[in-house]
Amino acid sequence: MAAPSVSSSTCSGVMERSIRERVPPLLTDLYQFTMAYAYWRAGRHEEHAVFELFFRDNPFGGGFSLFAGVHDCLLFLRSFRFADEDVEFLRSVMPPDTDPAFFQFLRCLDCSGVTLHSVPEGTVVFARVPLMEVAGPLPVVQLLETSLLCLVNYASLVCTNAARFRLAAGPKRKLLEMGLRRAQGPDGGLTASRYTHIGGFDLTSNVQAGFLFGIPVAGTMAHSYVTSFTSLEEVWPQTLSAVNGDHNPVDIISLTKGWLSRVCELLGAEPGKIHEGELAAFLSYAIAYPQNFLPVIDSYSVGCSGLLNFCAVALVLCELGYRPVGVRLDSGDLCKQSLYVRRVFRLCGEHFSIPAFDSLIIVGTNNISEESLAELNSKENKISVVGVGTHLVTCTKQPSLGCVYKLVEVRGRPRMKVSEDPEKSTVPGRKAVYRLIDAEGHPFLDVVCLAVESPPEAGLPLSCYPLGCNHTALSVTPARVTCLRQEVFSKGQVTQPLCSAAETRAKVQSSLQTLHPRHKRLQKPDSYTVALSQKLHDMVKEIPKGSSNNTNFLLAN
Repeated sequence: MAAPSVSSSTCSGVMERSIRERVPPLLTDLYQFTMAYAYWRAGRHEEHAVFELFFRDNPFGGGFSLFAGVHDCLLFLRSFRFADEDVEFLRSVMPPDTDPAFFQFLRCLDCSGVTLHSVPEGTVVFARVPLMEVAGPLPVVQLLETSLLCLVNYASLVCTNAARFRLAAGPKRKLLEMGLRRAQGPDGGLTASRYTHIGGFDLTSNVQAGFLFGIPVAGTMAHSYVTSFTSLEEVWPQTLSAVNGDHNPVDIISLTKGWLSRVCELLGAEPGKIHEGELAAFLSYAIAYPQNFLPVIDSYSVGCSGLLNFCAVALVLCELGYRPVGVRLDSGDLCKQSLYVRRVFRLCGEHFSIPAFDSLIIVGTNNISEESLAELNSKENKISVVGVGTHLVTCTKQPSLGCVYKLVEVRGRPRMKVSEDPEKSTVPGRKAVYRLIDAEGHPFLDVVCLAVESPPEAGLPLSCYPLGCNHTALSVTPARVTCLRQEVFSKGQVTQPLCSAAETRAKVQSSLQTLHPRHKRLQKPDSYTVALSQKLHDMVKEIPKGSSNNTNFLLAN
């Protein structure tokens, strides 16, 4: 069912080329260029500025999110530069009175002056926490906005969705991502395959994702393959050699008919209801892939045809020394059917003394959602692998995470957006973010401080102000403190090792394991606390007052 993945070194080189093709510097909004021009025209192109990236609400009504897309952001920054054809296109779309010298300025731009501090990819994160700090020349960091948001918004959303599916499924059941045909275009499909694997899925049906990212790929047949056969006469070749080296081919059709009669007799089934075309399809595939035989068995009737045909062909393979893999169910009551299928496997295994039937797997695929997966997990069933498509990759419960990118400092001076909607007001200044851990090893509060402040210390009380609590102070004493963000890009170079999808996937599981179960509940989770330090809280209160004091500038001499 599953094919081996490719090496991490191969993946890294392919991804580097892929990011240059998928995210060129023109993949942004036009107003980024018009603002950059206005900065340049005003002589502000060397001013140092700082932006922050964050989201305002945890997705899917949940208690957490997973931060993803950092790997692609780093590759994007490293390759960021404008080609001649990029600049010529911009000449054609920007206002005609744009100074031609600006285009020469663009031609020389890169990210050598940009510094990025970020929460590591795969970390559990929460709403309102500044996840990335992007610092550098004002027009450059402005130009990066749309591309960075594009790279982290969907990646984080679908990775979080995958983690929720994993929580609903439990730790033991294997999960197969199979949503490429439902995804929002080819790039959406590839991004979904990569980040659902990072979020907890084991396999993907997406072959290109396996090639690019080293994810194990899986798949055998669709209903169309089964229904394309009508008769055993279509099976060719009609022989198969045994595994033991006997080169005398066996008449597999005659052998299968014999086993099918014995299976029908054992189960009290009616041979007249068995679909010959389905048996032909199974035989044809088994001859092609005798070690990878896993058919879909509900094209006609699971109980009257599909399961009987599978057992007969699987028994033939076992007799010849091969190991069939299992079956796929794609309709009806998956739990009920899986119990029946497993019971038949046991009967056949015991009656015919075939131990391999005990290890046959049952794959369930049928428009699986988070809710139906949780329901499936609460009922008795024998499903070994669950395949999920539409509801996973399209994130039907919430189509966007809503990450934003906001200016917090220019020329070393804090900047703040003051909005009539308090939710849209920003927190000014350069910051550090710390995660406070309790005595049991669970994170219980993220505190956002000014960058110049001393970090919180383990064992010492800290006074802070939870966001959304009307300026009410809270005193906490952490058992341990960790700094959430680290420098990952500086002077044009990635400053931390780039992780493979498998390595980041392991980080996700480790990060989720530390989170208290009350924050991981899929329904009505407890809210995680994000707070401001005393000094940052005071700054947030004072800056709007300073802005209002400057409103009489028109009356000044």
